[in-house]
Amino acid sequence: MQTAVLTAIIALSALALFSSLLLAAVARAFAVPSNPKVEEIEGALPGANCGGCGFPGCSELARRIADGKASIDSCPVGGEAVASKIAAIMGASYAGGAARRVALVLCAGDDQVAEKRFHYNGIRDCTSAAILFGGDKACSYGCLGLGTCAGVCPFDALHMLPNGLPEVDPVKCTACGKCVTACPKNIIKLVPVDKRLHILCSSHDKGAKVRKFCAVGCIGCTKCVKEAPEGAIAMQDNLAVVNYGFDIPDTIAASCPMNTIQIKVMDGSGEEVEVKAAAGGEA
Repeated sequence: MQTAVLTAIIALSALALFSSLLLAAVARAFAVPSNPKVEEIEGALPGANCGGCGFPGCSELARRIADGKASIDSCPVGGEAVASKIAAIMGASYAGGAARRVALVLCAGDDQVAEKRFHYNGIRDCTSAAILFGGDKACSYGCLGLGTCAGVCPFDALHMLPNGLPEVDPVKCTACGKCVTACPKNIIKLVPVDKRLHILCSSHDKGAKVRKFCAVGCIGCTKCVKEAPEGAIAMQDNLAVVNYGFDIPDTIAASCPMNTIQIKVMDGSGEEVEVKAAAGGEA
């Protein structure tokens, strides 16, 4: 009996050893040569694994860059500093890219100026609230104010204000895009940090309906379009939209009778700018 057990143990051990050697041989025979630059690039990346580059994490981005399938400035968190390091690893030149971007909530309809259709008393999550008739805001495009965007931000760059709107800290924001993806209303956009004039509305409703539900919504009067440089602001389905390729004078904000256009200084300088709306508030 003992002999049989011992024989079985020896046989199984031999089989395990043979299998291990076979697997090692197969792995070596079919191994894909690794790019030594991958580890260097990954070491240069910030390691946030936020997905802002469009890939699952820093490891995957490092592989893509090393294989030439992603640009050296693909990491929004690292910015130009990281891009320069990766350029050195890749033996490429990097003269700098576009201006840094930050998230901006294109809605100014807080609890004081925007009407609500009903009182929502469910899960504190914007996506969940939006399932119920689009949310409690009378404006179907408006911010629901439940903080889903702030909850997904891995850099503590988004906080909810007492008025029911999220506020972005442009110094902490890395433009990873998580808040953009998380917002069920699609009202958070990434904008150049060096641009000052922004239209804080996302409603495509006609002016009369906007006035009925929100005191600061775009009514499509086209005054800003007429006063801004040609092509700088365009009307898209009843909504004025900024073309960030232009430098638009701050004074254009005063043409808006609804205070929808606001000047925001997002470069961290702390400068405060206030431009009053057109006198009388009439379109």
